[in-house]
Amino acid sequence: MVLYDIIRKGAEEYPDRQAILYREMALTYGDLSVLTERFARALGSRGLQFGAKIGVLLPNVPPFTIAYYGANAIGVIPVPANPLLKQAELEHIWGDAGVELVLTIPQLLEAAAPAAEALGIRHLICVGSRSEVPAGMTTFEEFLAEGAAAPMPETRPSPQDPAVFIYTSGTTGKPKGAVLSQNNLLANCRQIRSVLEFGPDDNLLCVLPLFHAFAGTVCQHAALYSGSRFTCVEMFQPARTLEIIETAGVTIVPAVPAMYAAMLQFGDRTEAFAKVRLCVSGGAPMPVALMEAFEAKFDTIIIEGDGPTECSPCTSVNPPAGPRKPGTIGLPLPGVEMRIVDDHDQELPPNTVGEIVVRGDNVMLGYHHQPEATAEAMRGGWYHTGDLGTVDEDGYFTIVDRKKDMLIVGGLNVYPREIEEVLYTHPAVLDAAVIGSVDPLRGEEVVAVIALKPEASADVREIREFCRKSLANYKVPRRVLFRETLPRSSTGKVLKRLLRKEMDLEPNGSA
Repeated sequence: MVLYDIIRKGAEEYPDRQAILYREMALTYGDLSVLTERFARALGSRGLQFGAKIGVLLPNVPPFTIAYYGANAIGVIPVPANPLLKQAELEHIWGDAGVELVLTIPQLLEAAAPAAEALGIRHLICVGSRSEVPAGMTTFEEFLAEGAAAPMPETRPSPQDPAVFIYTSGTTGKPKGAVLSQNNLLANCRQIRSVLEFGPDDNLLCVLPLFHAFAGTVCQHAALYSGSRFTCVEMFQPARTLEIIETAGVTIVPAVPAMYAAMLQFGDRTEAFAKVRLCVSGGAPMPVALMEAFEAKFDTIIIEGDGPTECSPCTSVNPPAGPRKPGTIGLPLPGVEMRIVDDHDQELPPNTVGEIVVRGDNVMLGYHHQPEATAEAMRGGWYHTGDLGTVDEDGYFTIVDRKKDMLIVGGLNVYPREIEEVLYTHPAVLDAAVIGSVDPLRGEEVVAVIALKPEASADVREIREFCRKSLANYKVPRRVLFRETLPRSSTGKVLKRLLRKEMDLEPNGSA
């Protein structure tokens, strides 16, 4: 079985069942089958062959799913990206992947069009009406019409072929393409369904961004794999999201802690969760106090789980049937092995802090064109998550810290080195370090600590605006602190732990 078989099976067995709800529109499994096949045919008509890559730069709209499955039907690989990324960031991802076609919306053309032009990408398809899309550019509907009359390419992927490239960053700050196979994603669908028991009566809220592995697998693939439906929401707005949960009859709410914290402020809409049987939290640690307050106010339960993009992404979850252990990321999913190891990859006893490593059919094939990074991450056949954690006598895992410097802002990964590289290009900056500070709504906020060159000057506003030119808004430092020098070790490494300690002593910092 491959990913596209999900759509084919649904169209054969329950063609009239709803698959995607979006605003006032509903697509059935039969509709989805027709549209994905047309997309596949259109790709073939444009000359894209097995193994080609397409950039998907879209919010949560049905064309995202149509493109994803349509590409997979003929072995073309989607490369989803965050719609908030700027031109330079898109150029790196699309250039590294070798993207040949880009699918986006008019509102994102300011970054997407010049990035595509710089890379020589000839096919730029825009989701929107003819009046919204620039003259000379193909609309999504026109592209599907091309496919209606074109023959279906004969190529088909095998279970071990790549299904998607999802770009994530490492310690270098440069995004790496995690290559997830058809089997990786399907294995994770089976693992998720076996524990969360998705079924034909379920309606999953899809307000998490589909470009992210969490929503891509849980809200999209696992839902369709289970014959469920999902409700697409383009943007998270607490009051509007609560209204949609209620009116659309949502039964499962996957979200990040920052979303639960925001919805908690709208406690007068407690009836919104009347039909919700399960809330799932991931993407960042869930504060126990927030979990308890939310459950009390909305009379529902939140189960916390975890998993990195490289694991498709789900690795563990608290079982809905219990026992739940708030503050933990639960038990490994069926077919997933997890261990706590020391720096020499030796397994540690229970309740001892070490690195969490994972093995299973859901673990990626590797990083695109990065054999050394792949070998390092997959030492001994185990994926090394970079998370420090413990496992108790009952097998429940807990994350206690991150071995890497990665921050999580509103459920999105932010890598300090990437921001530091931008800061270093400012003419007044001599030295820079980026650290995180706790934010009750967003999980963490980005803090830049800067030492300026002698006789140079810059203020907080200037630094933030400078970063905004090169970085997505969620990566731009919320706080900027100025220091004469930054503390460094004997080997020249910035001692970020000292900066964090110093920052915590300052109520307002310098921003």
